[in-house]
Amino acid sequence: MKNYYFIILVIWLSLTSCNSVKIIDRPVVMTPERDRLTLEYLETRYGLTQENPTIHPKMVVVHWTAIPTLEKTLKAFDPVKLPNWRPKIANAGALNVAAQFVVDQDGKIYRLLPETYMARHVIGLNHCAIGIENVGGLKDKPLTKKQLKSNVKLIKYLKKKYPAIEYVIGHLEYQNFEGHELWLEKDESYRTKKTDPGVDFLNSVRQKTSKYNWKSVPEKVIR
Repeated sequence: MKNYYFIILVIWLSLTSCNSVKIIDRPVVMTPERDRLTLEYLETRYGLTQENPTIHPKMVVVHWTAIPTLEKTLKAFDPVKLPNWRPKIANAGALNVAAQFVVDQDGKIYRLLPETYMARHVIGLNHCAIGIENVGGLKDKPLTKKQLKSNVKLIKYLKKKYPAIEYVIGHLEYQNFEGHELWLEKDESYRTKKTDPGVDFLNSVRQKTSKYNWKSVPEKVIR
């Protein structure tokens, strides 16, 4: 009988280990200034007045960094304030861009911010979106199969932890949400064109997590 329970335990541990996701914490600089700028962004862009810079996740947004290495990606996201080489989005707030997660080319997953701390990574939807950035996306540095596998694992982990997540979208689809109840951006002129993380990568992520029956991305409104 003891051997029976031991075998069951081994099987259970093997199954849970297969479904587990390893996350490495590499936090960006966390200061009262980041809190202040994040709260300011929530209020200015979305009309949300909050005591804490937290979100209630309703979606996951998948990106690519268009930066070739993990270290350069972390260096770009680490400062609290937006650097002066991003003039096109500077008028929308001083808070630097970032995401809750970064996946390196080798598939390793790094957590840069607490999962429900707002990150500036997608116009109009930051208040409800967890961002996954993937290192690469350049012609000579495409996203990898290891990154795809890790994105799938991470999204499964997030859905289990935050059941209210209903959408998995690519950054390239964010403007489809204009007019949707989740869209809160107040400035109609504040838009940027995006192509990440690529249609093939995004379709593979959704296909491999299709058991969650994600809600469909709205049809784009022609203006």
